[in-house]
Amino acid sequence: MLHLWVMPKQPLLPKRAGYRPDFRLGDTIVEVKSDLHSFRNLRAALLQLAYYINEEAAERGLLVLVHPRISDEALHKEWCLLERTLQPEVLRRLFLAVRRESGVTPIAGDLPKDLDRQILASVDHEPRIQPYRAPQISDAILLVLLNEWLLRKGPMTTHWLMQAVGCSYPTVANALRRLGAVIKRFPDRRFQLWGFPTEEWQRVVANRERSHPTLHYLDRSGQRRGAEALLHRAVGLDRSDIAVGGVFAARHYHPEFDLRGTPRLDLTLHSPNGRVDLSFVEQLDPALERTSADDEHADLAIHVLRRREDFYVSEGGGLPFVDRVSTLLDLYDARLTSQAREFQNYLVESVG
Repeated sequence: MLHLWVMPKQPLLPKRAGYRPDFRLGDTIVEVKSDLHSFRNLRAALLQLAYYINEEAAERGLLVLVHPRISDEALHKEWCLLERTLQPEVLRRLFLAVRRESGVTPIAGDLPKDLDRQILASVDHEPRIQPYRAPQISDAILLVLLNEWLLRKGPMTTHWLMQAVGCSYPTVANALRRLGAVIKRFPDRRFQLWGFPTEEWQRVVANRERSHPTLHYLDRSGQRRGAEALLHRAVGLDRSDIAVGGVFAARHYHPEFDLRGTPRLDLTLHSPNGRVDLSFVEQLDPALERTSADDEHADLAIHVLRRREDFYVSEGGGLPFVDRVSTLLDLYDARLTSQAREFQNYLVESVG
């Protein structure tokens, strides 16, 4: 199971050596890692935190792993290796804890009194995106394959796909094996899609929350801003991790896209580490409130993109556009089914 967590609204900590932890609880500097599954990333996170608190003797550092895919026993063993490396003065101020369904469990170091309660309040400060289940990585791999096919990029290597999605060789190999019927392989071991994978695509659309998790917002104040006004404010955020999708992107890729008006603004937030900072929503409009995915009148949809490469399309000035496949998923999420099918047909026909 893969989880996303929403960062609490707190002032940004200062950077040190190019690194900024997530937030502070008293004299404790906290870094949160979601769905961590590699020892390399664990070591990097602990060392970054150690470097950070080493500059201020009064600070402590706490790494919280949210639903990691590493057992507590393995985490204990890794900590023992760390103890042989770090200076004792820094080590005594460094802590490691795990956030699982049962609560916060210390792995190394004694958590200060009441800090576990504060951690829960901070990490779970906002409603979390619903977890989405396997085969979400396979879905992400298919979406990249499909985007490359629509762009007529030709065959690719396993290494390239690993880097684009941000996953291991076995994960890619298993996904390609499962997608075998729609994969065309070449003598040099490269591969691409045979064509548009209709059955696989229908499955992804039906289960799109796994690879295309979305938060919906509605203005209940009675003075709703239009999608164009929200987009204008979004451009002013100067955020490199945000791109525009939905109807705006569909019109960019398909100038004859048939839809009067723009029912909502679709934004994609690139978050390969799983942390979702939604503080910018209030800057778009303080009246926006979270609403159900079943609400057909949402004014804003924020889609979370988990893969390593965003494939945003920059046209100079303003926000970049999301890729064509993400745009198509946005339309299905907005329940613009007939327009989505029209756009899908246009994309497939453009491949020739």
